[in-house]
Parts: sequence; C-alpha cells; structure tokens
Amino acid sequence: MNGTIEAHGIGGQADLPIPLELAVSGAVAALVISFTVLIVAWRKPRYDWGEHPGRPAPAFLDALTSSPIFFGVLRTLGLLAFAFSVACAVAGQDLLTNPLFGIVYVWWWVGIVFASALLGPVWKAISPVRAINTLLAKVSGGDPDVGLRDYPAWLGHWPAAVGLYAFVWLELASTHPTELGSVRLWCALYFGAMLVGGAIFGNRFYEYADPFEVYSSLVAKLSPWARVDGQLVVRSPLANLATVPPRAGLIGVVAVLFGSTAFDSFGESSWWVRFYQNASVSKATLDNIALLVFVLAAGVLLAGASALTTGHGEVPRRELPRRYAHSIAPIVLAYIFAHYLTLFVDVGTQTLARVSDPFGKGWDMLGTAGVEPSYWFSYHPTLLATLKVLAVVIGHVVAAVAAHDRALTLLPKREQVTGQLPLLVVMVGFTAGGLYLLFSS
Repeated sequence: MNGTIEAHGIGGQADLPIPLELAVSGAVAALVISFTVLIVAWRKPRYDWGEHPGRPAPAFLDALTSSPIFFGVLRTLGLLAFAFSVACAVAGQDLLTNPLFGIVYVWWWVGIVFASALLGPVWKAISPVRAINTLLAKVSGGDPDVGLRDYPAWLGHWPAAVGLYAFVWLELASTHPTELGSVRLWCALYFGAMLVGGAIFGNRFYEYADPFEVYSSLVAKLSPWARVDGQLVVRSPLANLATVPPRAGLIGVVAVLFGSTAFDSFGESSWWVRFYQNASVSKATLDNIALLVFVLAAGVLLAGASALTTGHGEVPRRELPRRYAHSIAPIVLAYIFAHYLTLFVDVGTQTLARVSDPFGKGWDMLGTAGVEPSYWFSYHPTLLATLKVLAVVIGHVVAAVAAHDRALTLLPKREQVTGQLPLLVVMVGFTAGGLYLLFSS
C-alpha cells in the first residue's frame, strides 16, 4: 500500500537529535537502571492479580457507560460502519482511493488499538460480529452467550493468534495486499469464521478467539479504566495489566504482534531491499519466510526467557510464559505507536476524505472530501524521532515493572533477582534491536 509505506517510513536515524548508537545505549541503560531500582525498592508485589480496585469514576460517567442505551448506540455505530465497509467492498472501485483500504489497514488495525489504550476495550463495545450474533440468537429464540457447546479452555487464544497472523500476512507478506479482491476475501473469511464460532460457542468465543477483540482487550488493560463488581473505576494501568488472564495462546498473540511489527520495520530497511533485489527467489517468498521467522523468534525468546525463571511447585514451568506474557503488552503498544503514528495521522486523514466518496462518483457525503493530511511530522522529523525513542523506552520500562511485579508472586525469595535475569536480557535485546529496526528504514 503505497500511501501506507510512505506514511510510516517518515523519520530515520538521520533525524535523531543524537547518534543512533547513543540513543540505543541510553535506552538500554534506562532499562537496566530501572531493573536495578526495582530490585532494591520494589520487594513486594503491588498488583497481585488486580487486588487494587481503584477509585470510583465520576457517577455520571459510570451511569452513562453502563446504560443500555449507550451500549445500543455503540453497537449501532459498529453495524453502520460494517454496512458501509461492505458497500465499499462490493461496489467500490479497485483503486487505492477506495476507503476500504484505509478503513481496514489504518482505522481498524491501528485506530482500534489507540482508542483501546485510551478508552478501554473498544472493539468489544462496537463489534459487529457480536451484534449480529446477538440478533441471530434473539430471532431464533436462543441465548447469545450460550452456544451449542462450551469453548474448550485448552484452545485459549490460539485461534486469535492465528487470525492476527493471517492479517499481518495479508498486509506484509501477501502478493496482493492492495487489491480489493484480496482484502474483500480476507474480511469475508474473518466475518464468516466469527459468526460460525459465535453460533457454536456463544459470545465467549469472541473473548477468546476474535483476533481484534483479543488485541483490543489486551491493549485496553493499559488504559486507566476498568469495571470492578459492575462499577466503573479509575486505576493504575499496571493494576489493570495484572488482571490479564494467563490463558493458553496468550504468548502466541504477543509474539505475532511484536514479531510482525519488527518485521514491518525490517522489511523497509535498506539492507533487506538490497538483499531481495539480488536474491534468486521472489520477494514474496522471502517476505513470507522472514515474517514467520520474526514471529517465531519473538515467541521462542519470550517463552524461553519466561520458562528459564523458576517458580513455586504449583506453577509448572510450561505455564510460566503465559503468566509473564501480559508484561509484553506495553512493548507492543510502544512499537505500534512508534511505527504507525504517521500512518494513522496521515493515511487516516486521507481515509476520512475518501469515505465521503466511497464509490468514486465525486460525492461529498460527509463534507470531508476536501480534507487533506498536513504531513506535520514530515516537517518535524526530529520531534518524531524523539517520540519514537521515548515510546520504546517507556514501553520497555513499564514492561519491566509489570514483569518484576509478577515475578515477585512466582519466584522464591532466594531467586527473585537471578530468576528475572533471562527476561531482562531478552528485553534489553528487544530494546536495542527494536530501535535499530525503527531507524534503519
């Protein structure tokens, strides 16, 4: 997608206010110093499985967000957006000016993440597949929360991990990511699979297996909002993050999210461009191999570092990766912000203009056809580069805090320092490697 590539490629290492090597060294030092401070000053778990209830949110906000009318409005907006997207997919032109591309690759993939980090689980609130499943259940006289059978616990989030991989494959490694037919087919398969899954397993299926709901809900744990015993509360994102259920497949979800974003940066590097131009096999083949390698490497490193820590006897070693997987969420959000900020701002603005003329008829349905991106970050590349570095550093430091707090509940006292070293080493590697990849494109 040409507009996409240009947008998130803004800001290279030449735009850094300091040399890249110094920025990487400083980021690694910040992570190591943070770990040292945590070891000395943070000796008891403070967010043990979300025991901090938080402060009650303003009463009017609690009443508004718990209102069935508010819930119905959100679901209606989700259905309207779905219907509009279907119209673009069916009747729109097979050109990049079709707003469907921006809706799927920018608003859906990136916008939902940013919104969830600020507001909570947005996709769960507006999900058209949940709305359609509920309508079908009511028409048939059934209960949308109860399917034909129980969802198998052992399956966990693995279907969501597979779905997320399928999406990043479409965007980053398929041969036709910007052909209308490819995007239309992918979306049709996704919605078909979600509706069948909901009919069989009920709404619980979406909580476990909908790739976008799982992604949105995971990032939403970094927002300051939560519902505790039915009441809206405001509390530390770290307290929210500690409540992520350690389900099977969670490590696969974070591996896909982190590994694919790293590959996206790597795929734009000058080294990779020279490599595939001189290779004897097609770029698509190399992209497919590299994407899989990045995702598998992220998963193996995260799982291996977690399993190398030692826990109490009641926590089997094979379960440790899922117990620590929540701590990778801040890193994922940090890299999404650093890598896709310009994409969201610039191509997202282009999409806003294009939705006014979904069929290329010269319409201005929403009055936004004349809206154009300002490309503000392209005129302030040093600021953008600084924001990227800060996002990566903050993301890794928050991840280190979350991992440390969880380690205190899993490790014996005699191993609470040495047991965390494998995770620290992996996070240091991710920090250095991530910054090099971000600024090598």
